[in-house]
Amino acid sequence: MPKTSDFLLTALAPAIWGSTYIVTTELLPPGLPLTLGLLRALPAGLILLVVVRQWPSFAMLPRLFVLGFLNFTLFWSLLFVAAYRLPGGVAATLGATQPLIVLFLARLALGTEIRVMGLVAALGGLVGVGFLVLSPEAVLDPLGIAAAFGGALSMAAGTVLTRKWQFPVPPLTLTAWQLTTGGLLLLPLALAFEPAFPVPSLQNIAGLVWLGVVGGALTYFFWFRGIAKIGPSRAAILGFLSPLSAVLLGWVLLGQALSPLQIAGAVLVLASLWLGRSAGRNAANAQPAFVAPENAKTPAE
Repeated sequence: MPKTSDFLLTALAPAIWGSTYIVTTELLPPGLPLTLGLLRALPAGLILLVVVRQWPSFAMLPRLFVLGFLNFTLFWSLLFVAAYRLPGGVAATLGATQPLIVLFLARLALGTEIRVMGLVAALGGLVGVGFLVLSPEAVLDPLGIAAAFGGALSMAAGTVLTRKWQFPVPPLTLTAWQLTTGGLLLLPLALAFEPAFPVPSLQNIAGLVWLGVVGGALTYFFWFRGIAKIGPSRAAILGFLSPLSAVLLGWVLLGQALSPLQIAGAVLVLASLWLGRSAGRNAANAQPAFVAPENAKTPAE
């Protein structure tokens, strides 16, 4: 049975990801989504590679590039497309379908049973996110909707496959490998489709450090560790913390008002998280958690 500390550490990842919007809009130049994704992933991945000093074998590379593509290259690209073409509330709500997608993908790929409490928790969290971020003035753009759903599907598939393809390395090493491969795949896209990044100000550097070191390396270490410890379905439920965190940060830092409906949405999200945690207590995952030893080596060493 996963420990409470495992859930709390995993929950830190989406809670911190909720700061991405405010950091991007307040500290970074606009109109460079691929470049920002590249600068968020590749430097953090390379720094972690120096720290862990572990290299994947040639046989591991195809799966690593698939995971890097799903979790970073495709997900971040579609995320920014959705953010540009949809109101933030619509994009966040469509992105919150990820836990539902994970439930069904985990059933197909891992044989994990779909439990009623888990399904109710995912649906309740989705409704809560809708209360938090949707507005009557929301405009629906077909390409933006497709990008938002595509991003949710990409991250959900990456979450499930990260659990299915259990690499015999510690979570920090897996984080380094995926950040690096995702960043390498973003490099040609950023060079081909976007202008050069302007000379960075101290404000820009602070934003990039936050998104790369804290919002990238640290949080994805917690995330991949959590997938191994508590399973993909229960980890995905914690993703509802991201829009909740974004709304709360807007209230605290930008002085944005909270309506009664938003407060009700926050309560519903928290209730869904509790229900998802309770569902996890009632039954272990069909596949036992994989925990790599701290000194695990790759076949390449």
